[in-house]
Amino acid sequence: MGELVPAQAGGAAGPRPLAVAATAVRGLCRFATARGIPAGPEFLLDYDVIEAFCVSGLPGRAPSTRGTYRSALYQLAGPVHGAPGRRPTPFAGAKAPAPYSPAERAELAAVAAAQRDPARRASALAVMVFGIGAGLRPGELVALRGSGVARHGRRVTVHVSGPAARVVPVTAGYAGRAAGLAADAADGHLFRPGPADRGYKNFVTNFTRTLTADPAAPRLTLGRCRSSFICGHLAAGTPVAELLAITGICQAESLARYAAHVDGAPPKAALRAWDKHRQAR
Repeated sequence: MGELVPAQAGGAAGPRPLAVAATAVRGLCRFATARGIPAGPEFLLDYDVIEAFCVSGLPGRAPSTRGTYRSALYQLAGPVHGAPGRRPTPFAGAKAPAPYSPAERAELAAVAAAQRDPARRASALAVMVFGIGAGLRPGELVALRGSGVARHGRRVTVHVSGPAARVVPVTAGYAGRAAGLAADAADGHLFRPGPADRGYKNFVTNFTRTLTADPAAPRLTLGRCRSSFICGHLAAGTPVAELLAITGICQAESLARYAAHVDGAPPKAALRAWDKHRQAR
């Protein structure tokens, strides 16, 4: 497998693209072996083999995952076979979760305040504040410490670590609470402080699932919080380049799944054209 994924596949973006390519190649190798396809790069990286793998060899995988794997494999296939001769099979894009309405946000704040344990109250509020206010992903929230939040006058920023490292200005309505939570946490973790398995992928989900709440109250999820952040910026007309930078999203076309929730947001064709223009520069 190593000869199919050169070290430079990670590129300037860091180790994440390399890891994605390695995972895609492992799946492709298993798929090819089961069908008697020879192991040489010229066979495995044939565009038809890649297409068959992405369309029928990934049962249960989300369309976005199929597209990510195909993009990684197409990059590897280019030096072997040149540009693909036909357009790839279109995958239905995964729909983004709906953003929270203002009324739902008020209910979520009440849910956070209703937690009896102070640490649970602070963690529930952190999910909401740094999800809706800064658009953090689960792993980014779990790693965030109070020292990663900076305040300069009324402007509050979050220094996000990890593969999509960036600086995010907190939405004005959440800036004060973000700064307050950070001050209380000092250099400790803002979400679930203390010893914990922070690498567990459902660490945030398992916490929010156990919050004390009225059955009729909206469920607090970081996915909807992040969607609220992105949709808010789309509605406000934040320039695409700036929005990609503060969300850690690589391609403008990926914003289309959120734009479906926002009247007047750029259509998918315009976002795709933005990507092509950037790649051509």
